[in-house]
Amino acid sequence: MSAADSSDIAVAEAELARLRAEADAAEARLQAARAKADLAAAEAAAARARAAGSETIAPVPPEGDTSPSPAPRLAAEAPEASSGNGATPPAPIAADGPLDADEVAAVIAGYTFEAATLDLGALVNSEPRPDAQVRIPLSMMNRHGLIAGATGTGKTRTLQGLAEQLSAHGVPVFAADIKGDLSGVATPGEPSDKLLARTRGIGQEWSPQASPTEYFALGGIGTGVPIRATVSAFGPLLLSKVLGLNQTQESSLGLVFHFADAQGLALVDLADLRAVLTYLVSDEGKHELKDLGGLSSSTVGVILRELIIFAEDGADVFFGEPEFDVADLLRTAPDGRGIISLLEVPGVADKPALFSTFLMYLLAELFETLPEVGDPDRPKLVFFFDEAHLLFRDASKDFLAAIVQTVRLIRSKGVGVFFVTQTPKDVPGDVLAQLGSRVQHALRAFTPDDAKALRATVGTYPRSGYDLERVLQELGTGEAVVTVMSERGAPTPVAWTRLCAPRGSMAPTPHESIEAAVAASALTVAYGTPIDRESAREILAARLNAAAEADAAERASLEKAEIEAELARQQAAMDAAHREAETKARAEYERLLKRTGSRRTSRTSRRTTPIEQVLSSSATEAIVTNVIRGLFGTGRR
Repeated sequence: MSAADSSDIAVAEAELARLRAEADAAEARLQAARAKADLAAAEAAAARARAAGSETIAPVPPEGDTSPSPAPRLAAEAPEASSGNGATPPAPIAADGPLDADEVAAVIAGYTFEAATLDLGALVNSEPRPDAQVRIPLSMMNRHGLIAGATGTGKTRTLQGLAEQLSAHGVPVFAADIKGDLSGVATPGEPSDKLLARTRGIGQEWSPQASPTEYFALGGIGTGVPIRATVSAFGPLLLSKVLGLNQTQESSLGLVFHFADAQGLALVDLADLRAVLTYLVSDEGKHELKDLGGLSSSTVGVILRELIIFAEDGADVFFGEPEFDVADLLRTAPDGRGIISLLEVPGVADKPALFSTFLMYLLAELFETLPEVGDPDRPKLVFFFDEAHLLFRDASKDFLAAIVQTVRLIRSKGVGVFFVTQTPKDVPGDVLAQLGSRVQHALRAFTPDDAKALRATVGTYPRSGYDLERVLQELGTGEAVVTVMSERGAPTPVAWTRLCAPRGSMAPTPHESIEAAVAASALTVAYGTPIDRESAREILAARLNAAAEADAAERASLEKAEIEAELARQQAAMDAAHREAETKARAEYERLLKRTGSRRTSRTSRRTTPIEQVLSSSATEAIVTNVIRGLFGTGRR
């Protein structure tokens, strides 16, 4: 046998030994879980027997004895046959619900973790089982999840309970407060007999507690620290989703953003974007994108109309400066608890596309700015994406691809994303495939489409002992079907769970308290006052004004040159006419002189008279010249 073969055999034997050890450890954990479940069942049976006074129960082992065999069981139960390895397995748990004893034990084992966890609630098997706690590992909260269910089934309370526990573990939380109900996390809850009876029934040690909370508002609409974004940071893809543009228009908008970036034109608000669009189809700017194919005037017209409608709806206040820094979502309180950031959105409830897309912008900014951290023991931030169906409605392929990529990769940045919606079908399959935990509240099947969606939801769960199509319609308020990702990265058993009650108030925090918290926030100083700096609109206006002034100066120069040329032409014509008149006058004068001279020559013998002397004098000659000039209009004025 070669050395390589020996090495391969050794590796195989080592792997076999490792797997055998893991199997033994898993079996031990399962037996321990069964023993604990048997103990709880025996104690419950003892209580029932004491109440009835007629049943005999098996003795309970002393406290601290955790050995799995012999397990406590009801006296009426018969012992099972020995297992193949010689050990006597624990007796099955008496089960009156949909799960048998082995399945209940498997649930207990599946939700038993070594590291820190968040408590979701207790297993329901006809009745709650306080001994069967359903949990989610804290380290798996960055593997994303889904909270779904029909209206009124308790999704908001599930979100609130998870947010409170994450905060207690020092993990910051961001959530959108659609109806204003989540603001109660900042106020201690009010105990009541009904609440305490519920919490005792599921083994929850409940006490009222408030969590550190920061309130935000989109663009300052509502009560909260204003969250604004520049149009440049928002980007063409998200803006196209908000405006409802088709792929051609989206591509054209991307070209506009490219031009603005290349030219150093800051797109701060919607007015800046409108200015750039108008410039690129004007006579001054339409040549700018000629090498890139240019822009269609009709496409730009559509985008401009959508922007105007968008701004008239009040959305222009969401864009501007100071721009929100997503690092402010990662803060912790002085006592080490994570701050719960609530985005108040009642004021923009009629703008669902903007609301959901703005949340996607925040998520994308987190992805762009946070460093890689791998798989930390706890997430840096958990982001609850409420009303997630609004994000995916009418989304383009490019937009969906961007969401899938962000959700897939942001896990390594230490950010967990939980989508909150009514049915899983609201979330695309590529996104669902990235989710590790699911808390499914009740679903309704009133229509054929509802029934189809219900069956599709059932088909996505791991195999279990439940008739999930029936269970999902029978869940009570505050109950859910749960499966999460274990510490090993494997899905846990499906568990019908009665969820824990939040420790904060289930009623909204009083408005006066919210206003006081916002006024006292340090972030109000940083983001409360809007800034209007020089941006694309002002730069282009200055550029167009300078071009207009240069054009006006050029036109004035041309007009002046034309006037001077015309004056020169007229002067030249006048000079030519003058020269011609002088020439004619001189010729006439010479003719007259010749005539006069010939007469004097012919009369040399005759003595000149005084009149002739006057006519022949130089003074008379000058007078005649001036008279001739006057007659022919050649005299200068």
